[in-house]
Amino acid sequence: MSAYDFALPLLQLPRNAKRAIVLSLDALICIFSVWFALYLRLGELVTLSGPYLIPVFASLVIAIPIFVRMGLYRAIYRYSGINSILIIVMATALYGVLFATIFTVISVTGVPRTIGIIQPILVMILVVGSRTLARLLLNSYANAEASKGVRVRILIYGAGQTGRQLSAALAMGGDVKVVGFVDDDPRLTGSTIDRRPIYSAEDLPDLVKSLDIAHVVLALPDATRAQMRAVVDRLRDAQVSVQTLPDMAAMASGKVTLSDVRPLSIDDLLGRDPVAPDVSLMQQTIKGKSVAITGAGGSIGAELCRQICTLEPAQLILIEQSEYSLYAIHQELEAHATRTGISLIPLLGSVTDGQFLSQVFAQRSVDTVFHAAAYKHVPLVEQNVAAGIRNNVWGTCVAAEAAAAANVSQFVLVSTDKAVRPTNFMGASKRLAELVLQAFETRFENTRFSMVRFGNVLGSSGSVVPRFRKQIEEGGPVTLTHPEITRFFMSIPEAAQLVVQSSAMARGGDVFVLDMGEAVKILDLAERMIELSGLTIRSDEFPEGDIEIQVTGLRPGEKLYEELLLGDDPQPTRHERIMRAQDACLSWDELEPKLNELDQALAANDIETVRRLFVSLPLKYGPNDPIADLLSADPKP
Repeated sequence: MSAYDFALPLLQLPRNAKRAIVLSLDALICIFSVWFALYLRLGELVTLSGPYLIPVFASLVIAIPIFVRMGLYRAIYRYSGINSILIIVMATALYGVLFATIFTVISVTGVPRTIGIIQPILVMILVVGSRTLARLLLNSYANAEASKGVRVRILIYGAGQTGRQLSAALAMGGDVKVVGFVDDDPRLTGSTIDRRPIYSAEDLPDLVKSLDIAHVVLALPDATRAQMRAVVDRLRDAQVSVQTLPDMAAMASGKVTLSDVRPLSIDDLLGRDPVAPDVSLMQQTIKGKSVAITGAGGSIGAELCRQICTLEPAQLILIEQSEYSLYAIHQELEAHATRTGISLIPLLGSVTDGQFLSQVFAQRSVDTVFHAAAYKHVPLVEQNVAAGIRNNVWGTCVAAEAAAAANVSQFVLVSTDKAVRPTNFMGASKRLAELVLQAFETRFENTRFSMVRFGNVLGSSGSVVPRFRKQIEEGGPVTLTHPEITRFFMSIPEAAQLVVQSSAMARGGDVFVLDMGEAVKILDLAERMIELSGLTIRSDEFPEGDIEIQVTGLRPGEKLYEELLLGDDPQPTRHERIMRAQDACLSWDELEPKLNELDQALAANDIETVRRLFVSLPLKYGPNDPIADLLSADPKP
């Protein structure tokens, strides 16, 4: 009878039946170990009768409850490892102390004292051995089952401790075959781990083809983004799917499992490695204070809510005009707020409603406002100019005036790199919102106004990354507007942390600019995402490729590249990733008449006049395209 034939009926038994079998086996081990201990002590075979029944009874009464209490019958023996063995050793050691106390320290008439030492040692050996044998038998069945189908062949990049743990976890899964390891350390080349060879990283592209590799799994928990990009660049022509592990610091158990492996995301490669936040800056405008966030359900607003929730505010006020978005972020934060005693206030309303905001800020004694509410999709604002400007400019103006009236200490505007030399109404409206706050700094004495300007955030509702990902999943084509277009990228959590830290350094009227790292060419981004999926790019040179990249042309108001600074002399701050820009501004007396003219033009939906006013203001607005507003244009047949 093969191990496979023996294991199959055991695996098919109900869970309780399996536990009963294991418990019965442990009971037999207890009885047998008493008999065998007597044989080793006396040198002859004895019958378990008379006084010899006392250690049998004591062994069962002591061992079984301890084993049950310490969870020996909850383990899945196919997957048991060193942790399970340690628990068994602890359980049998505790049993041994109690058993030896009775039969060696106290002693029982007719039973040799040495039985109290020999028998627990035998129990430990037999229980550990039974579990090891069960694992071998049951894994033989799993491996036999896996061999019936096609097993995915993988290479693990990284021959360190993480790579070894991953190899062991993947081997238990049965549906993949770890062919070997790859490592940058030339001293490891030619060595083996668990009989699997370690190859040179320089040979990786050739190995993928010669060994028929489907996936390369990166076991590099401490790798920087630059190091990850170097590995991926080496694999660009290999036509292989790249997968990775999460941050090992978050895996408190230190145990890698099969479920931890995930496809390598473009988010792992873009931007720079984040800098740990300055806790004192993070808490300065938050801890113990009443904080309000407008646009709380948006990408940045929601992340601000998450970050601020961990900084111990007295109350957090969520202001959002979308019912669903407000519901979603409130549900997400509610449990944490209840546990930590934070008062969480979800409020439906628009930032253009001054009476609503005045009531909120005054009634809730708000100390700090983060103004993240905005329309930020460039083509949509080009087609809905009045709505975009009303929300972005008047929303900021109304919210700031309400904050000043309620003596809010700090008002922070979340701005955008599209406000720098804008070519579209969205960017121009955000730059005008910055001018409003700069003018308010001299108009109102009790409130400090500042703004934080940064580029695209990964995974936001308007980001190109989720659109590319969806197009790749659908088989293409992947569409971009121009082959030379570039953008800055930053993770949402880092952006939110830097916004909060900026607020602590505000002196009034500040325009803070976040260091976004290197600009990314969107064509390169699309190519990397296709290649990370294990697919090839279809082109004239390679017509058999999987995914085509199509260039659709720039959309109305779209720029080839974005900038973060209007001037050339940014000032450093105490944070290495935050700069203070030196931008031109207007007084309120100069700006107010222009806003009144703009208000009248918007009321008439006179977009030509709106554009002329924007050009006349110090926005450095330079439109390149005809007006695309859908309400001011002549209706098309």
